[in-house]
Amino acid sequence: QVQFVESGGGLVQPGGSLRLSCAASGSIVSIYAMGWYRQAPGKQRELVARVERGGYRNYADSVKGRFTISRDNAKNTVYLQMNSLKPEDSAVYYCNTDPIWVAGGFDFWGQGTQVTVSS
Repeated sequence: QVQFVESGGGLVQPGGSLRLSCAASGSIVSIYAMGWYRQAPGKQRELVARVERGGYRNYADSVKGRFTISRDNAKNTVYLQMNSLKPEDSAVYYCNTDPIWVAGGFDFWGQGTQVTVSS
């Protein structure tokens, strides 16, 4: 059974940093491209960072230069280092494969981790 367990979120002041972690089940991290997604209230979920099996990374323009995605295949874990955080980065953050993992005909998501950037 697939699992994505996100952690590391919290409340941080503008300009601060957080490091998110996502522990995935099995060997998903080493097999698939992985991404970090976020969803703010009233907005659609968006892909903010992505890392391919070969290590190539790309980012949404809104986070480029501030966020860094990485993966540890041995630990089946994906990370998102977030620096210079802004209030508009506040959202629930999720990790998933890219394309999104489908189970039983539905997109499968973990519980996510809340990031709040506020003074």
